[in-house]
Amino acid sequence: MRSIDRRHALSAAALALGAGTTLRASSALAQAPDLTIYSGGAVKSALVVVAERFQAATGARLALEFHPMGPLTRRLREGATPDIVVLTREVMDEIATTTLVRADGATEVGRVAIGVAVHESAPAPDISTPEAFKATLLAAKSLVYIDPERGTSGRHFAAVLQTLGIAEAMKPKTRLGDGGYVVEPVGRGEVEIGVHQITEILPVKGVRLVGPLPAALQKETIYVAALTQGAKDPARARDFLAFLRAPATRTIFAARGFIE
Repeated sequence: MRSIDRRHALSAAALALGAGTTLRASSALAQAPDLTIYSGGAVKSALVVVAERFQAATGARLALEFHPMGPLTRRLREGATPDIVVLTREVMDEIATTTLVRADGATEVGRVAIGVAVHESAPAPDISTPEAFKATLLAAKSLVYIDPERGTSGRHFAAVLQTLGIAEAMKPKTRLGDGGYVVEPVGRGEVEIGVHQITEILPVKGVRLVGPLPAALQKETIYVAALTQGAKDPARARDFLAFLRAPATRTIFAARGFIE
């Protein structure tokens, strides 16, 4: 591996940017990135760290954008041209029938479960069974989850509320998030319970992860990375996909809530 090119290292400030923003390598010369990566928000907490390490090891300049799966898919269909995409397995299979991604070299990033969050000072509610979780939701003063039209976990959780028979009862006290870390209002004490993918709960200040949804209500989402047909440098892009599967990289993903 080449020595670190300090001019191209990701800045700490850039790593702290929110979902939906572009995370670019710092460069006084404002050079174009070598790789542009679009990813679902559930992968953000791990991918920013992995991108920093890949850049430090190779000198590559990276630009990352994070969006909920709905808006991200629309951007791709409207002609966005990243080099690599990180999508749910369902979305990847859907667009694989188009010319948007290459059939070769797709890499599984990991699985993400949906979890329940409360404020860090709040007692942990009972979510051990579907019946207990239903009672907890009905007793809660407020709830937040991502808009089903925008995010993977929101679409599933809306179906969970229907399954539990409490969709209408929960509407008056539900806030729908647009994207990013939608349980942040829980950490600020504005909302009592948040439901989101666990990888998007763990980084949020002021919240505690109660645990995953009961098994009968759970959905584990598989995320996959792949080259796009428009990748400018397929060889470098494949190097990054291989880097995603390195043992040290897998440790990063596991520490941030991913399931192998």
